[in-house]
Amino acid sequence: MYEKVTYETILDRMLGRVPDKLDKREGSVIWDTHSPTAIELQILYMELDAILREAYGDTASREFLILRCRERGITPYPATKAVLKGRFTPPEVDVTGKRFNIGTVNYRVDEKTADGEYSVQCEADGIIGNQYLGPMIPIEYIDRLETAELTEVLIPGEEEEETEELRKRYFKSFDEKSFGGNRSDYMEKTNAIPGVGKTKVTRVWNGDISPADMIPKEGVTAWYNEIRETLTGDPAVWLTSVYRAAAEKKLTTGGTVLLTIINSEYGAASDALVRAVQNEIDPEENAGDGYGFAPIGHVVAVRSVTEVSIMIKTRITFEVGYDWNRLQSAIDSAVSDYLLELRKAWADAPYLIVRIRQIEAAILNVTGVVDIEDTLLNGEESNLVLGPYEIPVYGGISE
Repeated sequence: MYEKVTYETILDRMLGRVPDKLDKREGSVIWDTHSPTAIELQILYMELDAILREAYGDTASREFLILRCRERGITPYPATKAVLKGRFTPPEVDVTGKRFNIGTVNYRVDEKTADGEYSVQCEADGIIGNQYLGPMIPIEYIDRLETAELTEVLIPGEEEEETEELRKRYFKSFDEKSFGGNRSDYMEKTNAIPGVGKTKVTRVWNGDISPADMIPKEGVTAWYNEIRETLTGDPAVWLTSVYRAAAEKKLTTGGTVLLTIINSEYGAASDALVRAVQNEIDPEENAGDGYGFAPIGHVVAVRSVTEVSIMIKTRITFEVGYDWNRLQSAIDSAVSDYLLELRKAWADAPYLIVRIRQIEAAILNVTGVVDIEDTLLNGEESNLVLGPYEIPVYGGISE
């Protein structure tokens, strides 16, 4: 706003207020006394300009944007640690609490999940914990341990929320009020869980079930009365509870919510991440009772997006000096980047479309490619339209 208010401009204005009969040339007493003042005033205007930029959400730097966000009850999502699956042999050796190393990254074993398998947490924050799989070295000697290996990322680690993502959340808070289990509330709370990238919320997702069909008819009642005497324990309790709920017309489709999630690396969520989100939002053992973030009466199911492999077949013309073997890696990267951009847009779109022309354009941007034609996606000559809970992943390309 004050970019044009420079030292020269200020000094000219100040000297303009001095009568012309006095010596105002550079080096004169008047000039020498006004010049330092003009410099200080220029600094003051620069500071004032900085204050104005930092006072608004769309121009504030990260430090001051965080202060603005606090006024809306918003804080940056913190960096999180990756959780991975570790496999150890022999399985009878207990490694709970032990520390291991791969390269410069250390890991700590959290808890046992199956014989010889444990959940392992990276000690470093951020995405570095997602980048290494393979054999681990114990930091301290473990008697009888033969092998230790990281096999899978269960919950991806995340860096602290980026400034522009935080800015988007700040402005979005003015458009949608998160409250009491509305759509915005579910998305905000679910996206804040470590490992979750984006969320789709679906209301009454079991709306294809007819409550009338669940009311037991005479034949069902006769069958129930006959079989209940033969059951004991959990089967008897479960069947009795379901039958009574159906008979008393308590089974409805209202109050059901489906949360479909994609992980923070824009891939399918692992079973461990799905369970973690389920327990945070609405624990299954207390479904609908309000023991999680979900309000009382909301029965929430958490699911992962489904990955659809995209196989590409095409004919590529190369420049002289280039061939398939030389450019395959670059072509793979170009197509993968396009599909990644689609996955990033998944939560904000009703469904995704993998377009042949976009794939061809990505490949044509690779240096050494002259032309491309006869492209097929999964054997078809048309664009691939995915379902609302599906995302595309690269399955390879062939000529």
